Amino acid sequence: MESKTAKNDRQTRTRSRQGCANCRRSKVKCDERKPICTRCWEKDLQCLKDGIKLKWEADFYNRGIAFGRSGVWSKTPSQSTGQARLRSNGGPRALPAGTTWLETPEIHPWNFLSNDFSLVQRLYNEDQNDIQPHLLPARERDTRAYAQRPDAPSSPLSFMLPFSDRFLQAAGFENRDIQPCLPLFPSLNELGNPILFDYYINQICPRTAPSAVSKSPFASVILPYCLSATPTVLRAIQAVAACHWSQYDSKYSRLGLQLKSKVLTELRRQITTDPQSLVAQDPEILVIVMLLCLFEIVDHCDWQWILHLQGAKDIIRLRKKQHKISPDPSVRRQEDPVSAFVELFFAFQDVMGRTACAKADLFGASYWDENDKFIDGWMGCSPALVSILFAIMDLSRSRRLMVSDSDKMTFNIKASSLNTKLQDLVQQVHTNAADQTLQSIADLKKLTCHVYLHCALYDGKPADPMIKSHVREILQGIVTLIERDSVSHVIWPLFVAAVELDPLDHELWSDPETSTVTDGRVLVLSLLDKISKVSVSSVSRTRSVIEQVWQTRDFKASGSSRPPSDLNDWEHYVVPVSDALSLV
Repeated sequence: MESKTAKNDRQTRTRSRQGCANCRRSKVKCDERKPICTRCWEKDLQCLKDGIKLKWEADFYNRGIAFGRSGVWSKTPSQSTGQARLRSNGGPRALPAGTTWLETPEIHPWNFLSNDFSLVQRLYNEDQNDIQPHLLPARERDTRAYAQRPDAPSSPLSFMLPFSDRFLQAAGFENRDIQPCLPLFPSLNELGNPILFDYYINQICPRTAPSAVSKSPFASVILPYCLSATPTVLRAIQAVAACHWSQYDSKYSRLGLQLKSKVLTELRRQITTDPQSLVAQDPEILVIVMLLCLFEIVDHCDWQWILHLQGAKDIIRLRKKQHKISPDPSVRRQEDPVSAFVELFFAFQDVMGRTACAKADLFGASYWDENDKFIDGWMGCSPALVSILFAIMDLSRSRRLMVSDSDKMTFNIKASSLNTKLQDLVQQVHTNAADQTLQSIADLKKLTCHVYLHCALYDGKPADPMIKSHVREILQGIVTLIERDSVSHVIWPLFVAAVELDPLDHELWSDPETSTVTDGRVLVLSLLDKISKVSVSSVSRTRSVIEQVWQTRDFKASGSSRPPSDLNDWEHYVVPVSDALSLV
């Protein structure tokens, strides 16, 4: 027989403590089953538990009922009835003795937070004005402590949090029950690892811009495209970010390889199931291949990025056959800026890589207008300069085919014409984006092109006075640019100056105040070390090639002179060790 106490407890428990919202609204006892209660399951309703409902004391006072569990609510009918009668009659509230009334604070209206791409662009522009605080610290510093907790308020990576989280953190809100604003890229919620996408915005994109006032197309062109792109594009961006981050924290290396494998699997499946996607108007395939190419350059910079380059060439050729694409690059940038930039990325990588390995071109000279002297912000030089560089490489390859005196005379005439054209070239910054740093980068690349021309066409050597003078000027220019925190376009000038540095030139210049002597090779290695910390270029592979060239020069200098051959100095020392080297 049931005891009297148990019977009273059963009768007084008329409501559940953690019932769902539907049962509470219908004033029905909820059995609190999880994940869905019986009543919601039978009625096919969404069972909402642990919901937050705002209650206002004034509303309860006007209705004459008790507010929450303020000490006046009870399961016994006598107290609740008496309190309700007191409220309904307008009687005074029972307040403790010695109650102190405080002034009501002023209440300000709150606005909902929302964002679109204009917010990302504004944050990016703000970051561009102050790049240094947003770059990761030196490689030798321990970054694992804050990499494990990127949301810590004192973490150097706190700027990589989503904007809504950063706002709440700055305002002092630690309550995680407050829901953030709608995400700008909803697919990231399904992919996971959203901090990698923030890393791409805050770390990769600034490193590809030549100066603080220049915009990187990886942000201004690729990010708007990602708003409507498939999750595969976002996953490819995450893979690049993880690969670059792994240079500072090895735990991201495995994650980067996993993301890359998924991207390759999805790319193969898409091409197999829908071959027409290769020639579709949407440049998604090209964007994915570009990001995979960038991944391989950042990772080890071996022959794999050349495979992506060759694949991109075939895709672009098919697209041009399928669609009527204007040959004018300026028109293409206006019609389809995404495809125009991706093609420019591949074509420029092809040209700069060929300067080292001297192989045949893949993309041709149609991308480079010899009359376009305006400096492109991403390339750091004008298309006219690249056109001259392209012609130098082609002429250098034809030099070994000369068999007659007439061929040699034709070669000399063309070489002299290119030298004059290069000297007369005046590169200009767009009037709406005056940037002294960008102008300095373009002038530095022009000077580097002079050195390359004399090495490739006139068999210039490191001991030649003109080469030595230009190499010193290039190194001084690189030092100045690094002091301005601009390193995104100095890898090719530094490479050319390093491989053509005189082995006996142990004193480039000396400080007049401290009398400190600057050694050439020591300076090059220190510059490479600085660039490696704030660059997306393949610095480690570039350093390896430079050291191999130095070792070969030292070995030849210690022994007999170089045997006679039809190879010039560049082809003899640089070309054999520079295969698949990216210099962008």
